[in-house]
Amino acid sequence: MARAAQTPPPPYFNINPEEAAKKLSDPINTARFAKAASFAARGRDDLAKRGYAPDGRKRLRRFSVWEICKYLIPVAAAHFRRVLKQNPDLPQGEGEGGSKWFTLDDVLKLRDYFAAEGVATREYRPWRPEGLDAKVIAVANFKGGVGKTSTAAHLAMSAALDGYKVLVIDLDSQGSMTSIMGGQVEDEWQTAFPLMAKHYAQFLEKENRVRSAAGQPPLPLDETLKEALDFDAKRVIQPTHWPNIDLIGAQLNLYWAEFQVPVWRMQLRSWPLWDALTGFMETEGLLDDYDIILLDTPPALGYLTINALAAADILLIPLGASFLEFDSTGRFFDMLYSTFASIEEGENTLRRQHGLDEIRFEWDAVRALITRFDAAQQTDLANVIQAYFGDFMTTYRQEVTAMVGQAGEQVNGIYEADYREFNRDTYVRGRETFDRTWAEVKEIVLGCWWRDLQMVDAEKEA
Repeated sequence: MARAAQTPPPPYFNINPEEAAKKLSDPINTARFAKAASFAARGRDDLAKRGYAPDGRKRLRRFSVWEICKYLIPVAAAHFRRVLKQNPDLPQGEGEGGSKWFTLDDVLKLRDYFAAEGVATREYRPWRPEGLDAKVIAVANFKGGVGKTSTAAHLAMSAALDGYKVLVIDLDSQGSMTSIMGGQVEDEWQTAFPLMAKHYAQFLEKENRVRSAAGQPPLPLDETLKEALDFDAKRVIQPTHWPNIDLIGAQLNLYWAEFQVPVWRMQLRSWPLWDALTGFMETEGLLDDYDIILLDTPPALGYLTINALAAADILLIPLGASFLEFDSTGRFFDMLYSTFASIEEGENTLRRQHGLDEIRFEWDAVRALITRFDAAQQTDLANVIQAYFGDFMTTYRQEVTAMVGQAGEQVNGIYEADYREFNRDTYVRGRETFDRTWAEVKEIVLGCWWRDLQMVDAEKEA
């Protein structure tokens, strides 16, 4: 009688310590980290340049008549072609016959034409109330890997395709958003750091004027702060390969802000450290120059993230449909409460003593967004998360698709992918994932602007 084949033991049984030791390298010293970092830097540059033009710069692809008429301008393709034929001064695209391809610059010019000459009831350009500030959207969660950067990048691209002028501020020293946007950042002086330093330096100068009037010695203004005083936003804002997306990039040295901000606060306790980002956006005119400002934050509740959250009108919190990410996001909300309630209490104690108005942090809207959603496996848990977070949740769950993965391998957003590389149905489904996310976020943005407009009108009538 044949014996049954014996089942091999699990791989963690019977490991020979002597053989295991032979596989080890010599003990690692700190210099080895430098070598690994050097290799990684070269690999990062190589991978980041996938999909770049031969000159090492990113280029945004062109858009077909089919894409323009389906996604960008609400007009029938036949009518679109007639308009181009009747108006030779309009962008005519590249290609032969009916196969025409247009740059996004072309699309924006065509939008303007149709907005002026087209059907009055159609939305050729997105609504933006005159006289109101840009809406600032922070994408944050202190758990890594939840899709913060990809969510922020796709929202920026969605808004740009919709016709808005967008500024992306990368506050994560890993610089992933900067890579996606094709940014070049040499050191911290090409990041948000000098503008935050400028906010502190201006506050310090104001304090020194008060001290001088009281006969007190001035507080020192070091070389970093003196240099920051001469900075303006134009020196750190760089254009991207998207004609209506600008970038304030990030790189590793930006992390020093996490150490420098508390030092400044200790030197001048009256400086509102959480207000540096808000302050420079206001004083540099960024809230007037752009329609939407997107803040990509580090995966930690440090000083840069606190500044982003304090500056935001709308807070988006991506998370996956898993217990660990649900648990982590709940703790993130708890830390938000304890952090900002502590700031309010500390500041308002002093303000009450001096008869000043109290401060209160407030957001137009807060939404948690489920990313990388697999309906076949995660629906039950997603429903539980939805039930507990309630109106903090977006109604749409951002599904994972093969198209998203392929775009990510090219360090691109899905809107940068040429639909000819996919089955058209695959492209439509993949794009719908982010179109629906943008639709929900856009609805929040427009609702907030509308509410602001009613408040302004009410104040005028009062």
